[in-house]
Amino acid sequence: MVSTRETIVVLDLASPDSRLIARKVREAGVYSEIHPYNVHLERLKGMLIKGIILSGRADDKSNLKCNPDLLNLGVPVLGIGSGIEELYPEEDGQVCFKTRAEGRLIFEIDQERRFYGQSHPTFQIPEDVAVLKEFLFTICKCEASWTPQLFIKEQVDKVRKIVGKQKVLCALSGGVDSSVAAVLINRAIGDQLTCVFVDNGLLRKNEARQVASVFRKKFNLRLIEVDAANRFLDKLKGVVDPEEKRKIIGHEFIRVFEEEAKKLGEIDYLVQGTLYPDVIESVSAQGTTVKVKSHHNVGGLPPDLQFKLLEPFRTLFKDEVRAIGEELGLPEEIVWRHPFPGPGLAVRVIGGITKERLDILREADHIMIEEIKKSGYYQKLWQAFAVLTDTKSVGMREEKRTYDHVVALRAVTSEDAMTAQWARLPHDLLARISQRIIDEIPGINRVVYDITSKPPGTIEWE
Repeated sequence: MVSTRETIVVLDLASPDSRLIARKVREAGVYSEIHPYNVHLERLKGMLIKGIILSGRADDKSNLKCNPDLLNLGVPVLGIGSGIEELYPEEDGQVCFKTRAEGRLIFEIDQERRFYGQSHPTFQIPEDVAVLKEFLFTICKCEASWTPQLFIKEQVDKVRKIVGKQKVLCALSGGVDSSVAAVLINRAIGDQLTCVFVDNGLLRKNEARQVASVFRKKFNLRLIEVDAANRFLDKLKGVVDPEEKRKIIGHEFIRVFEEEAKKLGEIDYLVQGTLYPDVIESVSAQGTTVKVKSHHNVGGLPPDLQFKLLEPFRTLFKDEVRAIGEELGLPEEIVWRHPFPGPGLAVRVIGGITKERLDILREADHIMIEEIKKSGYYQKLWQAFAVLTDTKSVGMREEKRTYDHVVALRAVTSEDAMTAQWARLPHDLLARISQRIIDEIPGINRVVYDITSKPPGTIEWE
């Protein structure tokens, strides 16, 4: 079946900019997908491909060669970085370079085949974005039709066709992704959907009560609440390795959903709010990037999964999901809520997990977010949270020596979580957060601020 959605295919030649390029194409109103440089044509079958971008490194020495069939589709091709070399003819096995037009950001390589090149773009300045738009709209003749409304219509139609009259279970966490997914699927199939909210004991302060209230009162969704805190804590007892934590939590979530499904009768599908960055970081979708970690909803799923998955946002970035949430009428406090990891506080408590350590972290995190919201910084940040480290330090309280926990504060700015900068929060704001945490929470005597960007660090500590 041929799609009517105009698509720009970004072929990744081990470039760190491939995801940025795909995002900029989508921001211009054109759908894009990233594929490995050597992807087989069969993988692209059915797409309405309007153009191809070869995304290479500026100083690449790997000599990666894309599938030559991809250059013979009769659509315009833009080479970036080492991707430019793919578009020059070979003589006696050697790449034959032509003279490039000096001073031009985009230049023609082969008029007949419609091959173009762009020199060293960063896509952080208007000129680079203008060149990209020239390729999209002037050369490829694309229309700016990639909108939240189009996505919602496509997904509603797709879900109805896939699901038919079968029943669907939605793993609702209360975060942006699963919340928007629940409302979208509910629009498609109504009462065929049942949402399950699992309190695994790893949530933020008052989170379970807030989630149930919002979705029952505003959206009238069929919602089942499951208190599984003790069950998860038992499974995590003595576990300190973060990858093991993620896998245990991912497996246990599925087991809980399977048990709830049996009570409801035959359930065929499970909805998850999986995003593109989750997939990329877990399974190296490009075939050229290094796996960073297993996300509990991707690499952490059990091999004997009894459901078929519905993942409507698997190819979307977070900002696109937020735009869809706004279009669907979700409240601001849900749409603009900071991302929260699926394994919850388990990956923000460094080392072993106990109820006592979780409670300490919950209070510290609550104070931090409360002060950030008061200061007006919340929506300026991609993510902000507290981490309970596995370090203790000497301190003084009421003129007595203490040896208590160290809490780390983490706040970052980002566009898509693939890269992030540590946030330059005002010193007086950090001082208020630190003072409140130490004054109000027994067991903490030191607060530090994490000033590591991604890379080299990740956003979460585990």
